[in-house]
Amino acid sequence: QVQLVESGGGLVQEGGSLRLSCAASGSIFSINAMGWYRQALGQQRELVAIITRGGRTTYPDSVEGRFTISRDNAKNTVYLQMNSLKPEDTAVYYCNAGVVVKAEGFRLNTLDAWGQGTLVTVSS
Repeated sequence: QVQLVESGGGLVQEGGSLRLSCAASGSIFSINAMGWYRQALGQQRELVAIITRGGRTTYPDSVEGRFTISRDNAKNTVYLQMNSLKPEDTAVYYCNAGVVVKAEGFRLNTLDAWGQGTLVTVSS
């Protein structure tokens, strides 16, 4: 009942910029934290950025100062602005969100939703 769709991936030169978008759709009551993860071939999926509903952000040292996460609550959309890209940023980037949906009766459930991923390739 909830779908997350990423867009904006592609091939970019080292030092270039790219902006990823992720739009949530479906029977959404509200969305809590949203974030971006990435996974390179043969590597474990790692956190890239997270933003709470109130706008607090968290970044690992590997992207701090280069990447910026933001969200538009009215559009149920989260963005990732990536600047000064490096070859080691090459990975499939996944959108993640804690989506609150209506359940049976008057109950609410929180779903850990994931997008299908978008490939970012940075050439040297």
